[in-house]
Amino acid sequence: MAGIIAALLIPFLFFSPVRLIEARLYDILSVIAPPLPVEPGAVIVAIDEPSIGEIGQRWPWPRDIHAKLIESLRAAGAKVIAIDIIFADPTTAEADTALASALGPDVVLAADDVTTPLEQGTQVTRVNPLDQFLDAGAVPGIASMHLDGDAYLRRMPPIQGSFAAEALRLKGEPQAPAPDGALIQYFGPRRSYPTASYYQALDPKTFLPPNYFKDKVVLVGLSLQAATTADAGAPDTFPTPYTLTEGTLTAGVEVQATILDNLRHNLYALPLPSLVMVLLVVAGAFLAAAFSTRGVTWKTGLAATFLLAFFIVGAWALLRFGRVWAPPALPAAAALSVFGARFGLDYARERHLRRTVSEAFSRYLSPDLVAQLARDPSALKLGGERRNLSILFCDVRGFTTLSEKLKDEPERLTALINRLLDPLSEAVLAEGGTIDKYIGDCVMAFWNAPLPSPDHPLNAARAALRMLEAVKILNEELRQEQGEDAPRFAIGVGINTGDCVVGNVGSRWRYDYSVLGDTVNLASRLESLSKEYGVSIVLGPATAKALQEHFVLIELDRIAVKGRSEKSAIFTIVAPIEQCKQDPALAQLTELHPTLLDTISAGKRVEALALVQQCQTLSPPLSNYYKKLMAKAAAIPE
Repeated sequence: MAGIIAALLIPFLFFSPVRLIEARLYDILSVIAPPLPVEPGAVIVAIDEPSIGEIGQRWPWPRDIHAKLIESLRAAGAKVIAIDIIFADPTTAEADTALASALGPDVVLAADDVTTPLEQGTQVTRVNPLDQFLDAGAVPGIASMHLDGDAYLRRMPPIQGSFAAEALRLKGEPQAPAPDGALIQYFGPRRSYPTASYYQALDPKTFLPPNYFKDKVVLVGLSLQAATTADAGAPDTFPTPYTLTEGTLTAGVEVQATILDNLRHNLYALPLPSLVMVLLVVAGAFLAAAFSTRGVTWKTGLAATFLLAFFIVGAWALLRFGRVWAPPALPAAAALSVFGARFGLDYARERHLRRTVSEAFSRYLSPDLVAQLARDPSALKLGGERRNLSILFCDVRGFTTLSEKLKDEPERLTALINRLLDPLSEAVLAEGGTIDKYIGDCVMAFWNAPLPSPDHPLNAARAALRMLEAVKILNEELRQEQGEDAPRFAIGVGINTGDCVVGNVGSRWRYDYSVLGDTVNLASRLESLSKEYGVSIVLGPATAKALQEHFVLIELDRIAVKGRSEKSAIFTIVAPIEQCKQDPALAQLTELHPTLLDTISAGKRVEALALVQQCQTLSPPLSNYYKKLMAKAAAIPE
């Protein structure tokens, strides 16, 4: 398998889009702790916007201005002056003569190689400065750039007599041209080199520190602020590896300074030969195969991570310390492909083994339980465990009346109840609950089994609120579809939290995953009490205690519970706790409500009636509940 994958990937080494991916990886890795020269090899004189403003003439400037610059730089002690401008066409005789008289053997002028594709072949034309300038002693340097397919500038000029190489030769440090395919090592984003504006270089004594140009190679060229962003165009600017991290373009003259330091210190990177890359792809595939001989486990994931890191970190280390570029994309892809193929084979085999169990029980058990049984078929036995669960019962109000109304349309009744049960079930599943069963129009669900859910009371409460919202949406949809005579659904929800027995319950022939215990019985009773108290949600005491930091709760009443001598408090949800901080009425309600219940219990009729009226005003959504309390208070003997 490893050999097949390696054989399939090796041709991609010569595929242009893959080369561009490798080039982007070079961009990313080459800017991590790049090797910096002890000191910059050149100083840049930038033809920038401030200079255009100070000189007061439109670009291109008359050549006698460049003559003044050369004389000023020479007087300031510059050892080599390299001007990244091609003076190939004559202008006025006076300006050209002034520039020629300022030139000398310490000046490099830019030349260019223009490549023109023709039907019969490719024509390369050398564009040199005017003979008048070369006769004056200036040296031509080829400033041509070789862009990659994505228009990024990464390649060293492989030609003899390049612009940067000629500047080094005039300085007395001749360097051989970089091998074909060598990659430029950049040292920073734009303006990483010491830079002075053109107008400052015309008068360095006024604008610059002493000896700023002393014994330096000075490169002169365009460096406009319009090129500061990658989506803004400007002449003689290029995307570089730092464009990815900084979003800026670099001026051509600064690229020439970078090439100069690459030549001077041999900092450019050489790509590995194709044969070595083939061996790396094969090695990546067989290393992955060796790590996954015993199948896919968590150790295989660690091995895959290790191999991926090995190729990436190894590529960076070779680049940083050996100046060799070994693109990690295809070797890493070979390793990951082998891991992926092995995972796919193991997964297919495992699915085949589990299919029988899944198909047999998916019609009877919950999806989570089916998944557990597929992982552990030994769990197919009767029995259970004791767990603390949150139980939810949700019943449709007025379903009997609706059934009588639609007794002659059973299909419509079924469609309606299914349409309601769908979003109610979705609300349970969205909060991580397990649907135990449907009892006619009632949904029973629980949390914290079979999968653990630490915040199961909160999840159950959120599911109940989702159910209420789903019913509102469904009622509005039915009203729009069927008009004002459309049925309107309402639900009551009871939630209780406590210890239950959960597991496979039934007989040898048929059983279900369900819960048993008094906690379940009380949850069902709370759901039935929701109608009696005129609220949508009724909470048991343990559930309410777990939710008091998340919701504004009010105590509805105290009821007798089987197995307990004291009555237990039951509660309902009024609003999220955050709303209480913003709504003074809710805060006042939470203060008044306990007093109201105590007043009714004490038999104080007048006070109770006043408090009920006040609480009803503070919380209109609970008006049905407070109407019942009003009737209870009114029944107190005077």
